[in-house]
Amino acid sequence: MLKPIKRLLQEEFKDRLSEKELSLLPSSYQKIGNIVIINLKRELWKYDKKIGITILEKIPDTKTVCRRKGFITTRYRKPALKVIAGEKKTETVHKEHGILYKLDVNEIMFAKGNLDERKRISKLVKKDEVVVDMFAGIGYFSIPLAKTSKPKVYSIEINPKAYHYLLENIKLNKVEDKIVPLLGDCVIEIPKLGRIADRVIMGLLPSCKEYLMDAMKVVKPNGIIHYHGTAKDWRELFGDIKTAADIEGFKVELIGKIRVKSYAPKVYHWVLDCRII
Repeated sequence: MLKPIKRLLQEEFKDRLSEKELSLLPSSYQKIGNIVIINLKRELWKYDKKIGITILEKIPDTKTVCRRKGFITTRYRKPALKVIAGEKKTETVHKEHGILYKLDVNEIMFAKGNLDERKRISKLVKKDEVVVDMFAGIGYFSIPLAKTSKPKVYSIEINPKAYHYLLENIKLNKVEDKIVPLLGDCVIEIPKLGRIADRVIMGLLPSCKEYLMDAMKVVKPNGIIHYHGTAKDWRELFGDIKTAADIEGFKVELIGKIRVKSYAPKVYHWVLDCRII
């Protein structure tokens, strides 16, 4: 969750910046472990070190301050950050509801906005279910599930750096007996698993539509797919999953839908809970 900071910075820099520059100061920040990340307008980059030092001094338990220097690009969604104050180290351990996530914020994107969804899924999963997490990352969904619900989780991740931290986080949270980590493309790994899943998590944004047929090949009859996607209306996403199910000879029952957050103007991050019959 982003936290407000604009008033604090405006007070600190009121005698050093113009009115226009004061209006451009960041309104919020993200804190991951002991690292603070801000979005800073290009017009203020010349002040980034001074702004970073102020944040370092004012926000408790902060060791490093970074600003974004570009958009997240590439297949692996690698952040583009610059350290502007504090330690040059960008590896940290973030704690969230008793779960530990180790990561390098300059290599791995951490989606704090999905906190409620991670909690929700953990409550739905039953002990001894088999779950396939198709886009596991550093364990955003897999580890809370393994820790609280105790299913068997197959966690697939294609990015070697994210996979490295997935392994680290499995150890940190002591769930080695519950998670089977798999490094590779889910398109290749899923056929090796067969139809084993009581539940499939498809948590890739902005779209994982191209992988729906793979999900259909791993889910058991009466199993559930949690399908994440971005759309103006959830019906667009339901149409995607229904089309894939039809090809595989299944029917789909919508048992839940969640609007997680705004993704872009009039576009939302949705999760559809679909039973595959």
